[in-house]
Amino acid sequence: MNVHQLELFFHVVLNQGVSAAARALEKEQPTLSKQINELEDSLCAKLYHRRPFRLTEKGETLFRAIEPFFRDLPRLEQQVRGGDLIRIGASPVFLTDHLPAVERQVRKAFPNLHLVLCESNQPQLLQKIERGEIDLAITLLPDQLPGKIFGRPLHQLPLVLLAPKEHKLLSAGQLWAQPQIHVPLICLAPEEMICRQFQQTLKRMGIQWRPGMEVGSLALVARYVQEGYGIGLSVRIPGATLPPKVRAIELPDFPAIPLGLLWRDNQDKLVRAFREGIEERAARIAPPPHGQTPPAKCAAPSVKTIAPTTH
Repeated sequence: MNVHQLELFFHVVLNQGVSAAARALEKEQPTLSKQINELEDSLCAKLYHRRPFRLTEKGETLFRAIEPFFRDLPRLEQQVRGGDLIRIGASPVFLTDHLPAVERQVRKAFPNLHLVLCESNQPQLLQKIERGEIDLAITLLPDQLPGKIFGRPLHQLPLVLLAPKEHKLLSAGQLWAQPQIHVPLICLAPEEMICRQFQQTLKRMGIQWRPGMEVGSLALVARYVQEGYGIGLSVRIPGATLPPKVRAIELPDFPAIPLGLLWRDNQDKLVRAFREGIEERAARIAPPPHGQTPPAKCAAPSVKTIAPTTH
């Protein structure tokens, strides 16, 4: 057993298999498999079942022992070099329009800050925070969170439809009144929370409207709406603006989508500094109704497994 083999085993578990780990690490699969086999031989133990992937009892024991070290290795490397590392994941809108102001404020307290940004959507961000590949995520909050993950709500984002300004559609009710909706629906992938919530509500209303075009970001939804490809599904994001030829149509009968923060380490000072900076900016951009407490000070929502923070 050596450290290199343990690191490879760590990545095999994170990626739920040798093939996926080889792709993620850009290594040859036979070479990686050989290293894992040698690790099992040296320990005289089977560490996982191949298909479907599942750790054995001894594999679980080994992974629990090595996980904290390898998860924190990038941060440890930066600290030894004399800097502070944080990896943040979010949508392009937040990374472009809001994070720079927060970063400038945090850097005053952490002058040797090394920031790594990850642009992605909610399913990928949830997976990355669970795997320890990022330290903080600004994303849509799921109903349930994996263990050891903390969460804090920022805003409730109303669902909206996007239409070209010259389109005759004035309200969503006009669509629901049609025997069959023929205009193409432009949206994110079906597993995205926005799409799942929208389709679940349509089903309760007895309406069927399947996507005609799937794209990778809300910015692309707006772009293709502007080009006249159909009606888009999006959310109203505080501080964000629509393209000049696109307008939003409200969906008052549809539940809003919770936007918030996810993180792993509740004691890390740098993560806490970014959390507080993001919460303060969120409160300034879209302050709560009169008499309510800003998100940075309120308790976590009643959604199961979203843990309250400690300050």
